Amino acid sequence: MTPSLAPETVPVLDLSRSGGELTAQLVDIHSVSGDETVLADAVEAALRGLPHLTVDRDGDAVVARTSLGRGERVLLAGHLDTVPIADNLPSRVDGDLLYGCGTSDMKAGVAVQLRIAATVTAPNRDLTFVFYDCEEVEADRNGLGRLARNHPEWLDADFAVLMEPSNAQVEGGCQGTMRATVSTGGHRAHSARSWLGENAIHKAAPVLQRLADYQPRLVEIDGLEYHEGLNAVRIEGGVAGNVIPDACTVTVNFRFAPDRDRKSAEEHVREVFAGFDVLVTDFAPGALPGLAHPAAAAFIAATGGTPHPKFGWTDVARFSELGVPAVNYGPGDPNLAHTREEHCSLAAVAECERRISDWLLRSV
Repeated sequence: MTPSLAPETVPVLDLSRSGGELTAQLVDIHSVSGDETVLADAVEAALRGLPHLTVDRDGDAVVARTSLGRGERVLLAGHLDTVPIADNLPSRVDGDLLYGCGTSDMKAGVAVQLRIAATVTAPNRDLTFVFYDCEEVEADRNGLGRLARNHPEWLDADFAVLMEPSNAQVEGGCQGTMRATVSTGGHRAHSARSWLGENAIHKAAPVLQRLADYQPRLVEIDGLEYHEGLNAVRIEGGVAGNVIPDACTVTVNFRFAPDRDRKSAEEHVREVFAGFDVLVTDFAPGALPGLAHPAAAAFIAATGGTPHPKFGWTDVARFSELGVPAVNYGPGDPNLAHTREEHCSLAAVAECERRISDWLLRSV
């Protein structure tokens, strides 16, 4: 696929710049979910300038691969999109810190991918680089999911590294996530004669109490401890300022350990809210850490540090469904993702690049 913009309007990414400088350039190219075309064009153009790679594109997802006949293929993946800008563009540097929307989640990781693509031309393993769109929005728009449906062969690999922010430490697996609505009903009446009605909002009090009393499960898998959580994230009810409401809905989000499947997760939520009307509205499975896989063990040994569990859902789960063991590893701080003060350490960007490069160049 050719770039969707005229060539002269496509930003030129300089892959010879340091990872930190390249991160700043990426951050300054606006790419809120659904508006990644300009950045995807720039990434595609930069990769097509590297003769050791073949490049393909589907929508705003770009895939580049080596074909060196190595005995193992490693896939490095990162999403191009960001959450909406919060008065935090353009980027700015303060000492070792680069501030701006997407610095941590996850343009620093994308910069590392691009640097590896440009500088590691004879790796010890064949490489696939995946840059995709719409990770920060609903699952059915996810670019990696689209690639899995349209071109599953592009994602064939023995091991994958998702460049999600992880403080430059390996994070294994990921939590699953489920959203559900818990509803109550009542009977409308004039608020001046409230005794003639039934207040659906008041009836939601036991739902909130059960959430307040909830004791989350701690689960150890492959030496990693996952912390579950069940929380209200939205409550809706009310008709007018003088009407007793006849409906109220509490939306809850269940973040569960990767040893649960959909059936187990749904049964647990229904058990917590027994007696109420529960409707599951969204689900994404977790992913077991799989750290015992030889490729994962080799990567952990090469990058150093102690593996941690991934708190949150990532596309590691998609690779798990494809049968590809995967870990999260990127230079950003996940606690800064989606914040106004989002930033990343320039030293961490350089360190991640060095560790991955060393891993891909050492004798095997």
